[in-house]
Amino acid sequence: MRPAMRILLSLAVIVIAAVAVGVWIVRGPGPLDFSGGNKVAVADYRAGKPTGAPVALEKASQVERGEYLAKAADCMVCHTKPGEKEYAGGLAFKLPFGTLYSTNITPDKETGIGNYSDQDFLNAVQRGKRHDGAMLYPAMPYASYTYMTDADVLAVKAYLFSLPPVRAPAPENTLAFPFNQRWVMLFWSAVFNPDTRFAPDTSKSPEWNRGAYLAEALAHCGECHTPRNLGFALDNRKKFAGAVTAGWRAFNISSDKATGLGNWSDEALVSYLSTGHALGHGAASGPMGEAVDNSLSQLAPEDVRAIAVYLRSVPPQPSPDLPATTAPAAPASHKEGVTADARGKIVFEGACVSCHGWTGESLVSPTATLTGSWAVNDPAATNVAQIVLSGTKRTTPDGALSMPAFGNAYSDDEIAAVANYVTARFGAKGSKLTAKDVAELRQQTAQ
Repeated sequence: MRPAMRILLSLAVIVIAAVAVGVWIVRGPGPLDFSGGNKVAVADYRAGKPTGAPVALEKASQVERGEYLAKAADCMVCHTKPGEKEYAGGLAFKLPFGTLYSTNITPDKETGIGNYSDQDFLNAVQRGKRHDGAMLYPAMPYASYTYMTDADVLAVKAYLFSLPPVRAPAPENTLAFPFNQRWVMLFWSAVFNPDTRFAPDTSKSPEWNRGAYLAEALAHCGECHTPRNLGFALDNRKKFAGAVTAGWRAFNISSDKATGLGNWSDEALVSYLSTGHALGHGAASGPMGEAVDNSLSQLAPEDVRAIAVYLRSVPPQPSPDLPATTAPAAPASHKEGVTADARGKIVFEGACVSCHGWTGESLVSPTATLTGSWAVNDPAATNVAQIVLSGTKRTTPDGALSMPAFGNAYSDDEIAAVANYVTARFGAKGSKLTAKDVAELRQQTAQ
């Protein structure tokens, strides 16, 4: 072999090795790698049945099991536009590089998935590949759904095909170049989608394995609560450390005691997951409120407890931008306490105090209590501003009225002012939102 050829081959080997190392570094660990135990195929796991529907539905029809699994996977929320028919798609996902719309997953043969074979559906859910061979964007969390078993995916298909077909073509996406090139997703999927099914950990309890399957494969908790890496995939080196998604903050749900779930009691965690409220920790709103109302609250109690067991096992990940402790109740008199923004106090007195009180401990409903809530203790005030803009849009466990939206009643400047006042009075550190910040948040959640 000529010296020049040897040099070229050597350079090629070096380049390939460098690319492989780079991919390995960027991709990072898988979502379950932290457990470190011996993994086996589901068929070889003898301690229990972590996949599928709960025991009460084991003898139910495939459609009934699929309905439960579709709720656990929260399919309806993303594939339903507010005010339109369920699963007919059209929901807008506003991204930094354009808008993406969810698709119709009713059995309509022209605009939905009515022509999908079993293999087509498995390819879409587990591999991000459409019936026509085009790749799906990872707004469809197939990198998480890939851990679902074939049986569970096909049960979901059976349920969706039992629904009435709805003719509803999806609006055209408006993504900027190069993000409008679907073929690029082939490379993204090759790097970031493991295309593998859930493997139980024999060193963990059956309850832990059930919780892992529900949290990772179905509920895809990491898609909101785990930060993204350079490739916009989940960075599991910071698993469940929290992230801002769709204009809302998804808080730290690792076992960190200062900024995560480490100091929550079992009862508080189960209550939050199943009802969207935990005394002393606040109420769910935004996407988390939707996840509770449409998914988590529909799960069997033993499944909710299994998720809680799994979440407690996730290694602690600190959130340096959050305070380690929450603020106590504010003074009963409006004349006392921190007043960071006089305009904010005026708005709070006119629109908020009747439900939330000057102390932050509501006399109307426990779900309206601000003291101790994650939202008011976030110095960025992201969720406080979003709640003022959009309201909570959910039914509270005690039957109290949900908080209405004030986005049309107040200007961006007024909403920034009241958010700064609320975080200063009821939180550990006041925010410094501007009207521009609120305008950007408003834009991210506008339909």
